[in-house]
Amino acid sequence: MRPRWSRIAAIASTLAVALSMTACSSSNDGDELLIYNAQHESLTKEWIDAFTEETGIKVTYRQGGDTELGNQLVAEGDASPADVFLTENSPAMAAVEKAGLFADLNQDTLDQVPAQFRPATGKWTGVAARSTVFVYNKDRLQPDQLPKSMTDLQQPEWRGRWGGAPAKADFQAIVSAYLQLKGEPATEQWLAGMKTNAKIYNDNIATMKAVNAGEVDGGIIYHYYWYRDQSKTKEGSADTALHYFKNEDPGAFVSLSGGGVLKSAKKPQEAQQFIKFITSRAGQEVLEKGDSFEYPVASGVPANPALPPLDSLQAPKVDPSTLDEQKVTELMTKAGLL
Repeated sequence: MRPRWSRIAAIASTLAVALSMTACSSSNDGDELLIYNAQHESLTKEWIDAFTEETGIKVTYRQGGDTELGNQLVAEGDASPADVFLTENSPAMAAVEKAGLFADLNQDTLDQVPAQFRPATGKWTGVAARSTVFVYNKDRLQPDQLPKSMTDLQQPEWRGRWGGAPAKADFQAIVSAYLQLKGEPATEQWLAGMKTNAKIYNDNIATMKAVNAGEVDGGIIYHYYWYRDQSKTKEGSADTALHYFKNEDPGAFVSLSGGGVLKSAKKPQEAQQFIKFITSRAGQEVLEKGDSFEYPVASGVPANPALPPLDSLQAPKVDPSTLDEQKVTELMTKAGLL
């Protein structure tokens, strides 16, 4: 599997040129803070607008996926033009931290974030969170028929009855947590069960829509895709409901979106200010009051009232800085899922 990972890293280095052309805000002229953004673009735009309004600091960003931008940062090393890295999930943050590319975050920023929502190293921090859930078709499954654990989905009775999107960073983060919680042999067994049992979809939204249409009984997604659809037309979720595994099950994993300052940042002070802002009350209220339906994790800000409280989810304890993106890629490739 090492050769495949090497090819991925090599391909990532070539993405630097392409991604450097995809600044989704104004082009960076050296006077603006530059974010490599793998978080949802709409949410990051809200944060940028609020930050600029408060501080007067101009910000631009380059949009990409967790793995793509994480690999680009590793390929660029100290020559990266990025000041800040934002992700949807933790594994890419852990990979950049492992490469030694993050500066220490200021202590006053870390003090805004409870310890369970950031790595102990202080090299980056959680800035938002999303819960793993099992979305199910209410006409096909009754509550007493739901899986009690995510591990149940590897059993023969679930063959052809559930779906997921293994190629996406979201799903790979869930597998990263499974690996940390259950170990490599159990993870290999679960992935083999997924290969046999699951129908494969392109992303969380496609999985949810397939469940809604009755193609499968249920699927593994993140919670906020369902809440966003429910808040609008319900076109992709009208006939579905969410099942929270709770009980510190791997299927109750809460994935942290991360934020960190690059050691090579050209604007380190402004970069530190940005991370401090998005973890402040004002920054976290963007999550509470907006329509992202992601969870605030800092400054005591509660979740959007539509969501179950974060502390009610009974999530397992997972060290976000040790989620192993490379090992997960190897295991999922071996299982035939990538």
